[in-house]
Amino acid sequence: MLKWLLAAALSLALLLGAGAAVWLNRPLGGESTGLLDVAVPPGASARTVARVLVQAGMGGPEWALYAWFRLSGQARDIKAGSYEVPADSTPRALLDQLVRGEQAVRRVTLVEGWNLGQVLQALRTAEHLDYDLPAGATPQQLAQALGLRAPHAEGRFFPDTYVYPKHATASSVLQQAARAMDQRLADAWAQRAPNLPLRHADDALVLASIVEKETGLASDRALIAGVFVNRLRIGMRLQTDPSVIYGLGPAFDGRLGRRDLDTDTPYNTYTRAGLPPTPIALPGEAALRAAVQPDATPALYFVARGDGSSAFSRTLDEHNAAVRRYILNR
Repeated sequence: MLKWLLAAALSLALLLGAGAAVWLNRPLGGESTGLLDVAVPPGASARTVARVLVQAGMGGPEWALYAWFRLSGQARDIKAGSYEVPADSTPRALLDQLVRGEQAVRRVTLVEGWNLGQVLQALRTAEHLDYDLPAGATPQQLAQALGLRAPHAEGRFFPDTYVYPKHATASSVLQQAARAMDQRLADAWAQRAPNLPLRHADDALVLASIVEKETGLASDRALIAGVFVNRLRIGMRLQTDPSVIYGLGPAFDGRLGRRDLDTDTPYNTYTRAGLPPTPIALPGEAALRAAVQPDATPALYFVARGDGSSAFSRTLDEHNAAVRRYILNR
């Protein structure tokens, strides 16, 4: 009798094992198809994860998923996050995805030369990004809300493509971009040329933002920086149109006229000497490098040729001739 019971128990165990092996490698199915949105909360137990999956449309049963997570020995390794889980996933593949933390991610790109308004608009329209920034906040208020080290948010985010988990917040993306800019700026400042007329790294960031907006051809970037450095050294006004335009804000109608150049704002580099008070755009790495390692040049002026390049001049007479040639005649 005992032998028969042992044989029966062994047979049952083998059947259960074979059934479990089949179940672990068979698509769970369910009422849904495609990808299921599954949000695993922080600190969720194996039972909670199983319930969340079934509620999202994953085939169960819930008790079987819970048992699998526990018996696998990996229940504590399941990572919180936002997942896109194939509805036809097998239990084995499902657990593997949750343990690896293979979340659903999206991307947003911040572009060199963008101002803060363009950055915020990109975040508002980014796919599955929760826009949690205060409506109508000033750059100063935004800097405070994000915990930036600078009092003004303009130009403080490194232009790059950022990957974020589905349903992440806009503030988390900006904080990541701010950390990236702080690091790139610190690296550039550490490699600066000697005797620059810049007091600290933030001055380099302001100058780099102007260089970013003024450069049409990459090979001219360090020369343009050299012109502005020359002007700063001798106390000459920078007279850079992009800064004036930034200061005009919504009042700028697309055409920069004499009245605009005479309208004094903190950013009008025709009416005020030195650098403007903040960056005017996002400078890329090349602009940061140009600002701290400008080309040595005798030029004090430059003008756009109309093909993306610039013509550089040492004297005002040479510059006026270049303006007549490339601007007025055109």
